[in-house]
Amino acid sequence: MDIKVPLMSQLAAEGKEPEVLFWVGCAGSFDQRAQMVTKAFVKILNKVGVSFAILGEEESCTGDPARRSGNEFLFQMMAIQNIEVLNMYKVKKIVTACPHCFNTLKNEYKELGGDYEVIHHTKFLQGLIDDGKIKLKGGGTYKGKRITYHDSCYLGRANDIYEAPRKVLQLLDAELVEMKRCKTKGLCCGAGGAQMFKEEEKGTSRVNQERTKDVLESKADIVAAACPFCNTMITDGVKEKEKQDSIKVLDIAELIEQSME
Repeated sequence: MDIKVPLMSQLAAEGKEPEVLFWVGCAGSFDQRAQMVTKAFVKILNKVGVSFAILGEEESCTGDPARRSGNEFLFQMMAIQNIEVLNMYKVKKIVTACPHCFNTLKNEYKELGGDYEVIHHTKFLQGLIDDGKIKLKGGGTYKGKRITYHDSCYLGRANDIYEAPRKVLQLLDAELVEMKRCKTKGLCCGAGGAQMFKEEEKGTSRVNQERTKDVLESKADIVAAACPFCNTMITDGVKEKEKQDSIKVLDIAELIEQSME
C-alpha cells in the first residue's frame, strides 16, 4: 500500500492549508521501530480522509532532550527555529504521536511565541472514533487477548491524559487489564528527562526492569504504549526476560490500524 504523506511546503505552494500538521518527531522519523508507528498513524489518517501534512526536512527536534538535560540555550535555539517555521505556515493545530513533543509544543513553546492547539495521537484517535470515522471490526486480531496500557509520564502525570488511550483500547475486542502501578501512580519507563541519552546512575535495578515486572504480573499478552521512548524501554525489558515471543509491545496507533474495517 502506498502511503500518501503531503508536505506542508507543497500544500503552501498550491495555496492550500491542511486541517492538521502531523509533527513526526525525531523517533518517528529516524528510529526504525517508531517509524512503524508513524506509518500506522498515517495509514489511519489517509483511510479516514483527514487533511494533514508534515514539515519533512523543515522539522527539527523540539528541544525537549536539551532542556531536560540542562542545556536551556540549545533548547531555545531549536524552539525558536521551529516556531518560525510553524508561524510561517500559519499552523494552528498539531497532532503528534510523541508525548515529549506533545508536552513541549503544547506547554513550553507559548512563552517563545508558539501558541498552537496540540493534540496527542491517542486523543485524536478517540475523536475520530467518537465521530464514527474509525470503525473497528468485531472479532478482530485481538479477540480474547489481554492488553495492559502503560501510562507515559508526559501524557499522564504531566498532562492528565489517562482516559483517552483507555477508551480507544476498550473498543478492541480484548480484555483491558491494569498494572498495579497505573494512572497517577504509574511508573516511568526509565527514558524520560533525557535519561534515554545518558548512562544511568548506580542502583540495584533499572527502571525498565521494574516496569517489566509490572507487565509480567498483569499476565498481559500485549502492552499498549503511546510513546516511542516507552515502547523502546518496555520492549528491551521484555526481551531481557526472554518473553518477546509471548508479549508484544505495540503503539495504540498500530493496534487501531490493524483492527480497522
